[in-house]
Amino acid sequence: MSGTQNASAASGLFIQGSRESGEDVRSGNVTAAVAVANIVKSSLGPVGLDKMLVDDIGDVTITNDGATILAQLEVEHPAARLLVDLAQLQDKEVGDGTTSVVLLAAELLKRGLELVQKQGLHPTTILAGYRTALKAAIAFLKSNILIPTSDLDTQHLMQAAKTSMSSKIIGKEGDFFAQMAVDAVQSVANTTSTAATSKKNKTVYPLSAIHILKVHGKSSLESYLMKGGFCLNATRASQGMPSFLGDPDDPTSEIKIAMIDMNLQRHRMAMGVSIQVKDPQEIERIKQREMDLTKEKIQKILNAGTRVVLTTKGIDDLCMKYFVEAGVLCARRVPKEDLKRLAKATGGQVVITLADMEGEESFDAEALGTCRAVQETRVGDGELLQVFGCQGSGASTIVLRGANEYMLDEIDRSLHDSLCVVKRMLESNSLVPGGGAVETALNVYLYDYALKTLDNREQLAVEAFADSLLVIPKTLAVNAAKDSAELVSKLKSIHAKSQTSSKEEDKNLKNYGLDLVEGEIRDNLAAGVVEPAISKIKSLRFATEAAITILRIDDRVTLTPGQGH
Repeated sequence: MSGTQNASAASGLFIQGSRESGEDVRSGNVTAAVAVANIVKSSLGPVGLDKMLVDDIGDVTITNDGATILAQLEVEHPAARLLVDLAQLQDKEVGDGTTSVVLLAAELLKRGLELVQKQGLHPTTILAGYRTALKAAIAFLKSNILIPTSDLDTQHLMQAAKTSMSSKIIGKEGDFFAQMAVDAVQSVANTTSTAATSKKNKTVYPLSAIHILKVHGKSSLESYLMKGGFCLNATRASQGMPSFLGDPDDPTSEIKIAMIDMNLQRHRMAMGVSIQVKDPQEIERIKQREMDLTKEKIQKILNAGTRVVLTTKGIDDLCMKYFVEAGVLCARRVPKEDLKRLAKATGGQVVITLADMEGEESFDAEALGTCRAVQETRVGDGELLQVFGCQGSGASTIVLRGANEYMLDEIDRSLHDSLCVVKRMLESNSLVPGGGAVETALNVYLYDYALKTLDNREQLAVEAFADSLLVIPKTLAVNAAKDSAELVSKLKSIHAKSQTSSKEEDKNLKNYGLDLVEGEIRDNLAAGVVEPAISKIKSLRFATEAAITILRIDDRVTLTPGQGH
């Protein structure tokens, strides 16, 4: 007992808890990170496999999207949780490449730990080497591999979208969904005015303006894109209301939409108010006045020119009666997120109260959205409200069809990745060949760079960084049931030739990558396997930063709450 106390006193740790330091904590962190990477490893590439995740209440998710898999896992280890956050960051920033970034970070950690254990390098040296390698890799990528496309044609966008989808459930219908993704992103283009600066106007593509609606039934090829329009998963509040207003083909047609975030119900007296009534007639008059107040409120909305009323809350029978009489189309319980998107699309605003600054009730006509037509249509087992010809800042709706819930969710995730890729391509105007071409080219370049420019211990760390990059082409080949050693060796020799040869015809060898269907090497740029350059640059940066953060740790103190707290 006294020995234990002496040990804790010697370590200066008088707190309730445990401490791990040096070699132990470093090995533990790397082991945990590699274990997380191994879970998603087999889902990489066009022939990657899916994972079935079952949560504690039995809900099933079937996916091969790296970020989704890791988000569903309950990861306890703090270092492994960093990799989960890394996948989420890549998903948020780029949208695609979540599995690759986790594999790369885990490989960098593994190689870094080997250098510490076998070569006796200090972690600080490894971190400096990794930073040097990252800087050199990104500089080479930008100057030699990146292909600037100042005027991206639809073909490039289609190829990038198809490459992103190739590893997903909709890979077989790549052409159909890629076209849909490209059309959807281009339809929400919005040019931001930068008059305050000397820069020219910048076009942005807000993905939040693309609304994805999932409807059961039919085949996935029955999915469709509604350009310049919006679909809501809502129905008319009453059968007495019109199911069609306006004309979608008439440019002069104008339907005003009120979007309200409050209950439309009979006016009730405030709680805690007590009234003594001697005459029964008075009760009738109070009831009548309540009805009149409700009618006045509804009338204010109608007087602004409203033809369609959408609310996130309820509409009671009394209010419904007035709307039906006025020939207005109403829908209740509309999701707030959808209402905000519709407000943006139609140039209106979501109204949360009718009270104005003077304490009176009024409805501002400027808050109304404008469109050409609104129609209730039957799709699948239910009805949808379709809004045609939105007059606001661009909106599109993709209606996805599919056999079941799992398939629809996975199509949604796959489509989201492709939409992000198309958006990044349009905003950055640059692409790189896919299929392991970038990683192999960087591997060859970094080995050469380490030998020619570094004469200290950092050279080993740069070489370890170069070796780590090969985890992507190797995993792609293994998942496709091909001989990874042979394919990667061939690929390395081709890239070495492209970087050393002075012949003009050898320069295009830098675009060579893996063809995982045939199990051979080919020009992936010509084959249309391309990715946004920003996706590769960001994944290299994020993976290196995550590896550096974990390798810097040499002490872990875990506190345990004391008794009686």
